[in-house]
Amino acid sequence: MRSILVYADRSEEMENRLQTALGLARAVEGHVSLLVDTPVANFLAMDAMGGGGYLAAEAVREAVSRDDAYADELAEQMRREDVPFDVLRGEEDPIDALVEASRLADLVVLSHGAELASELAVAGTPPILLAPRGRVLQFPIDCVAVAWDGSDEAAAALRGSVPLLKQAGEVHVLVVEDKSGVLPPLDAVTYLSRHGVKAEVQTIARVGSVEESLAAGVARVRASLLVMGAFGHSRLREFLMGGVTRYFLELEDGPALLFAH
Repeated sequence: MRSILVYADRSEEMENRLQTALGLARAVEGHVSLLVDTPVANFLAMDAMGGGGYLAAEAVREAVSRDDAYADELAEQMRREDVPFDVLRGEEDPIDALVEASRLADLVVLSHGAELASELAVAGTPPILLAPRGRVLQFPIDCVAVAWDGSDEAAAALRGSVPLLKQAGEVHVLVVEDKSGVLPPLDAVTYLSRHGVKAEVQTIARVGSVEESLAAGVARVRASLLVMGAFGHSRLREFLMGGVTRYFLELEDGPALLFAH
């Protein structure tokens, strides 16, 4: 987890997101890449005479210039930190820009509530870390919960989170009753033990929906980070429109999330 990609914008959560990424980089001796994107296609205007579309050139120049200046500001800020960094520029749709920039990244950092998080998860990126709303995730993490249902997605998220789990104070593998899949939870614990991570399995009684039961388990162990799989492809509709992952993406005061497809 040495190469950390941060989506850099001017949202109110940007500073918390950046400080979370910097804290992680210090913990794992990593490198932070900041992506400033100017989606040029947003400036495509339609010809009222039916002649097709055209780019509003002046608006594009202003937007690019504004974002170039923002990239320079971020670079100046980063020079005052003790973390190696670079600043990247993109001119595509944010999803496409992030996918391209993350090809050799180990982790993508967004903020909880980011609208593009769900679509990005099924677009082939590395694991995604969503910094919690209104605060900075501290490293090493005191307690991490791993949502385990035995799926390939859960396994991918577990593998991607190992560098964080190795430093965590506590690791709990949470299994909701009747939701264990192909891989039993003891396999997850065994895998983690090979990386020097001591974890314990907790079976959660299902009361209400799976997501509500899991949320109760996360709250009970007081986890600051929840690691979970993200569903896609044949289950794309469930992932984008509802389901366990969507529940935690929309949870206002929930933990930080690390999820992978």
